Amino acid sequence: MSVQRIDGNPRMSKVVVHGDTVYLAGLTADKTLGQSLAEQTREILSLIDGFLAKAGTDKSKLLTATIWLSDIRTVDEMNKIWDAWVTPAHTPARACIEALLQGPDRKIEIQVTAAR
Repeated sequence: MSVQRIDGNPRMSKVVVHGDTVYLAGLTADKTLGQSLAEQTREILSLIDGFLAKAGTDKSKLLTATIWLSDIRTVDEMNKIWDAWVTPAHTPARACIEALLQGPDRKIEIQVTAAR
């Protein structure tokens, strides 16, 4: 079975497709770095939409999601944005974890896997 890599560099690929499974790297905010958790979440979810489209799928086919928050007490703020974005009745298996991220301005990282 072939492996397709999208937006790769010597260290990693943003997307890896194997068969009918699409794996996204953990994504963090760039344009909204240092802004609110809500703004960073919106940016990342938009990036996810774009990468899934490049791989020939969309958020209605999400299988799993892992979300890392720099402060787990902000989960309700993030969930409001997530719940408005995710496709009803097509929600992925999900974990949400508190973790040290790459610097104090990063509030969230999200990684998803989807079917095609």
